[in-house]
Amino acid sequence: MNLAAIEKFGQAELRNYLEFLLWNYRITDAFWFLFVSEEFDLQTAEKINERVWKKIAGMSAKDILKRFGIKERGLRGFVKAQKLFPWAMIIGYEFEEKDDEVIITVPSCAPQVARLARGLPEFSCKDMHQGEFVNFSNTIDERVQVECIFAPPDPHPDDTFCKWRFTLK
Repeated sequence: MNLAAIEKFGQAELRNYLEFLLWNYRITDAFWFLFVSEEFDLQTAEKINERVWKKIAGMSAKDILKRFGIKERGLRGFVKAQKLFPWAMIIGYEFEEKDDEVIITVPSCAPQVARLARGLPEFSCKDMHQGEFVNFSNTIDERVQVECIFAPPDPHPDDTFCKWRFTLK
């Protein structure tokens, strides 16, 4: 990797560049999904999306643990690592932490909002996120259990797209 272009950035420039990278990550994912669904069909895009996110979740969790020296396991380690996962920042996951469970709520989901604004239906993301969360959390600690409270295609409140519960077995 050649980082020469950003080596002399100050804190404000680095933050601006990080925001650009997160935005770029989100729109790359969005256009990839749209183009696969246009070229093939929505179900194919959903299935490939499931495979991609399941794979990168475990890889990302492993890298986050290493890069940021996270030693904690259990729900605390999961939350620490999850807050550094780019998608958690992009979407704005809300974390409710208790001693015996963590609830992640997604009030607004940029990909789903964009689809609705274009007159497209929500896509089914429940299985994708199930695989993603299981692979991510189990990389942190195999005892973490993942439960979907609701996620598309499930009905959901207008002000919340999905909600997930994490506990330890």
